[in-house]
Amino acid sequence: MTETPEQPTRPSAATLNAAIRALWIGGVLPVESRGEYEQLVVDWAAAMRAEQELAA
Repeated sequence: MTETPEQPTRPSAATLNAAIRALWIGGVLPVESRGEYEQLVVDWAAAMRAEQELAA
């Protein structure tokens, strides 16, 4: 019997969107948060595509 490795669960687009919004303090993105912001946006876009593919 072959075991398949478990897929790591990815955060939903909604969860990533909430994390993105939380970085914006008073409508301003702090300079030290830009790297994290950029990665979250990339991850959010991938999550959106995955969710759209599931819905189709």
